[in-house]
Amino acid sequence: MNIILGVIVVLACVLGGFMAHGGKVLALFQPYEILIICGAALGAMIIANPLSVSIGVIKSSGDLLTPLKYNKTAYLNLLNLMYDLLNKSRREGLMAMEADIDDPAASPIFSQYPAILKNHHAIEFICDYLRIMISGSMATHELEALIDQELEAHHQESALIPNAISKAADGLPGFGIVAAVLGIVITMGKLGGPPDELGRSVAAALVGTLLGILFAYGFIGPFSSYLEHKNRDEARYYECIKACFIASMNGMPPQLAVEFGRKVLFHSVRPSFSELEEQYRGKK
Repeated sequence: MNIILGVIVVLACVLGGFMAHGGKVLALFQPYEILIICGAALGAMIIANPLSVSIGVIKSSGDLLTPLKYNKTAYLNLLNLMYDLLNKSRREGLMAMEADIDDPAASPIFSQYPAILKNHHAIEFICDYLRIMISGSMATHELEALIDQELEAHHQESALIPNAISKAADGLPGFGIVAAVLGIVITMGKLGGPPDELGRSVAAALVGTLLGILFAYGFIGPFSSYLEHKNRDEARYYECIKACFIASMNGMPPQLAVEFGRKVLFHSVRPSFSELEEQYRGKK
């Protein structure tokens, strides 16, 4: 929703200000200028990145229309799931968790949280480290180091697409100048012609510079920042899982281990202690 709202605000202010000074919106519609700018930026991005990243950039356009999914409700569900898993492992032993992690969809615990089951990466992350904990052959600091390595790799991988979009945004003003220069070249070939035709040709060339800057700072750059925020929220989700596991391996009871996970969350999405306490009472 905020993406659509932001686009409306940008267009309304830019076009509204232009029209308030007597400008005609149709004068800004220069499809060949758009083709030059956007086509050149796309080509440069393809040159600069592996094909998988370029394809990922195209696929990420769908993420711009989806809301941030790691909200307070999502974290409340996650913390409850972690409590249930750690509580079972404490009461029945880690070996009792094997059936749950072998088939999460059929697990009585995981099946209570269908939204988390749909997050295949998170389920795989939880199950992988539960398996390691069951093996019992890794010290707490070794497990923490392993999780940190995986999260660092995940962070670097998730940053590839926003970085590619950001660099494309940085190049758009330059390609706007390219389009403007090409327009001036065409205009120079019309010297001696009717003044109004020359004026339209120069105006079309200048629109190229305008569009390059507007696309860069009004749309593509902010799109990159939005994806960075989504990646940051996803990383925090895994940090919460990590904190719960490490606290549990350090001997903390389930309710206190989950509190460690709760404390790593940002205040805007962090469930309160009383909200979790109410959930725990409902399970007893």
